[in-house]
Amino acid sequence: MTAQELYDRLKVIQPGSVLCNYSYETCERMIPVINEIQELKKQHNAVILAHSYVAPEIIMSVADYEGDSFKLSQDATKVNADMIVFAAVRFMGETAKILNPSKEVLIPGSLIGCSLADSITGDEVRALRQKYPDHTFVCYINTTADVKSECDVCVTSSNVMHIVSRLDNDKIVFLPDRLMGQNLQAELIKNGIQKKIILHSGTCYVHEQYDPEMIRFFREQNSGLRVVSHPECHPGVALLSDFVGSTGQMIKYIKEAPAHTPFLLLTECGLSARLQTELPNKTFIGSCSMCRYMKSNSLDNILKTLRHPEKAMKIEMDESLRKKAKKCIDAMFHYAAL
Repeated sequence: MTAQELYDRLKVIQPGSVLCNYSYETCERMIPVINEIQELKKQHNAVILAHSYVAPEIIMSVADYEGDSFKLSQDATKVNADMIVFAAVRFMGETAKILNPSKEVLIPGSLIGCSLADSITGDEVRALRQKYPDHTFVCYINTTADVKSECDVCVTSSNVMHIVSRLDNDKIVFLPDRLMGQNLQAELIKNGIQKKIILHSGTCYVHEQYDPEMIRFFREQNSGLRVVSHPECHPGVALLSDFVGSTGQMIKYIKEAPAHTPFLLLTECGLSARLQTELPNKTFIGSCSMCRYMKSNSLDNILKTLRHPEKAMKIEMDESLRKKAKKCIDAMFHYAAL
């Protein structure tokens, strides 16, 4: 890749964040790093999986797969590489390891946590099971392997409604996202489905900051605005949105909209940056809401990981734990296919 090729891909991104201000000189400085990463990928037989929320230059230059949690979970089962470098956060790397036990899974980011995934532990789930023995335990994919190992079925933002509506049990414990759980409850009622759902208190610190007043303000300033939000947002935000869905579903909705439609994306700003490059005939407004965990991934720490994989953050887990967590994920794939 040349500096000009990289600049042509990134120059259309509006600098909503200091991390996304791309000049030709900036791209020139990135090229040696990018080219070395590509060479090291070949040497290690490695692939890079990147979530849509990481910095755009990662997705546009070195990522072999990009997308949301559900897509990347599926992609992880298809790779033929020996090594997976997962530019995201720890729980996603754990999912890749659960599905690919023979592969080396490395996390390059300097901050590997997640405010949502870290809001609950396996011990807490075990205690809840004692309290609610007749309930089916449903966990969001944004959870640790320990939590997944104690739950019955995993879900993502793209399939949560589909899966929960198909469970035989009408008593559900939904973990850990309280706001997604509230949106799920509203959607079930809207569709005439009766489920009694116990919620946890976890939230995503990026998505919980959005409020209805923000939507009203942007609508007043932008005629024809379409508001697209993630189900991790507050129910009041979801109610005022034109579309609510996972990042993958958001992309599909935006692609199908008429050219030059203005959009307000209420999710981590990496998605907006990505879509500015992929869909130049659409208009994106609003400020950057950045996840400090996702944005801790960089070209430099990906390069460092590939140079010295023996020193990198490696995902390791007990085999019995992996098998228990895999049952939860396998159940997700089963119900998603119904």
